[in-house]
Parts: sequence; structure tokens; C-alpha cells
Amino acid sequence: MNILDAVFLGIIEGLTEFLPVSSTGHLMITARLLKVPTTEFLKSFEIAIQLGAISSVIVLYFRSLVLDHEIIKRVCVAFLPTAVIGLALYKVIKNYLLGDVRIVLLSLFLGGIFLIVFETFRRPRPEAEEKIEAITYRQAFLIGIAQSLAVIPGVSRSAATIIAGLMLGLKRTTIAEFSFLLAVPTMLAATALDLLKTAHQFTREEAGLLAVGLLVSFLVALASIKFFLSFIKKNSFITFGVYRILIAIALFIFFSYNQ
Repeated sequence: MNILDAVFLGIIEGLTEFLPVSSTGHLMITARLLKVPTTEFLKSFEIAIQLGAISSVIVLYFRSLVLDHEIIKRVCVAFLPTAVIGLALYKVIKNYLLGDVRIVLLSLFLGGIFLIVFETFRRPRPEAEEKIEAITYRQAFLIGIAQSLAVIPGVSRSAATIIAGLMLGLKRTTIAEFSFLLAVPTMLAATALDLLKTAHQFTREEAGLLAVGLLVSFLVALASIKFFLSFIKKNSFITFGVYRILIAIALFIFFSYNQ
């Protein structure tokens, strides 16, 4: 990996972290297209770089994350399932799931179909909850279980949590913002766990590449969050569903002929 690869991957991460398209899946695909070798550093890079994008949430929602105890408690409850499952399956995720583009393409394709079907038959609830503080602990826990599905590359943490919230009767913008906040402890924990196990193996050059990726993803994500919130106020996820299906098919064909 070189500095241009790190910059490009940082852009991809910042653009896709909060969209229902799977940032990890897009990072893996992009690395494959750039012909970046699938090393242990690349796998750690694909995990840790998400912290850059998540840092934008800390900047934009600092007050909610630090001062609003009701929101903090709900975020903690939602984080529990992912923490347990992520810790238990860390080796499986790192050794078998990350780096397998076939899993990503299948997840993108099936996830795209699910998004289209869900949005086509979903009927908005007029009484949908608009305040994050009003989310019950039961709802928060169930959203956390849904988030844990995103340990599979290509599933999309954002899509899983937002759809779960919609099914539980939350307003689209409410669950989207809760999903942003939930991403903070989730990615902090995932990055910390991975770096504790691998950071001592990084060369000085690799550490510098990771720093570049973190910075770029942070800056791009600041704009991405604002776009996403504006988009979902007027649009459904069908567009993202169609995109997931088309990109999965196109890349399957491409990789089949370029092995």
C-alpha cells in the first residue's frame, strides 16, 4: 500500500460509512481493485480507518455523547450485543471474513434485495418516535442485535441498525442519528481490540499510512453525514438497494474475468 492508496481508501470510507452500502465491503473491494496485497496490515487498516469517519460523529454530536445521560445509556445498551459477538468472533472475522470478496458481493446483493422489498412494503407509522431519548431500552437492545449482523462484510452496520429502528417504530431521521451515535463505541472498541493485537507489528510507514487514511476519512465523513440526513428526509433506501444489486453483479462479472 502507498499513500495514494491510503488517501483513496480514506475517501471511500468517509463516503460510505454512514450510507446503507457497507463501508467495510467497499474498502475490501476498492483494495482489490487497487491491487493492494491482502496483508494483516490491510485487514487492520480496513477496521481502524473507520474510526476516522466515526470521529466526525464525535465532533458533530459532542453534546449528545457527553452531556445527555439518557442518550448515553441507550447507546450503551445497544452496544452490548455487538461487543459480546464481536469479541467472541474476532478471530473468525479477521481470519476468514475480511478479505473474502465473495462474501462481500453476496451480502451486497442480498442486502440490496432486502432494502427494496422492505421499502416497497413498509408503511410509515404516523406515531413514529422522533426523540432519541424516548427510545426504550428494549428497542435499543434489539437495534444492537441488528448491528451485530454487520460483522459480516457487506451487510452494512448503518442499514442493519436503521432498518431495525424503522421496524420498531422510530422515525427515519431519529434512528439514523442513533445509528451514528452507536457507531462511536462500536468502532472505538473494534479499533482498540485490533490495534492492541496488531499495532506492535506496524512499521513506521504503515503507521503513517493509517494516519493519512484516518484524516481523509474524517474530513469526507463530515460532509457525508449531512448529505445522508438530508437525503433520508425525502427519500427511501430503494436507490441504495438498486445500487447494491448493480455493483454486486458488475463486480462479480469483473472479478470472474480478471482472476
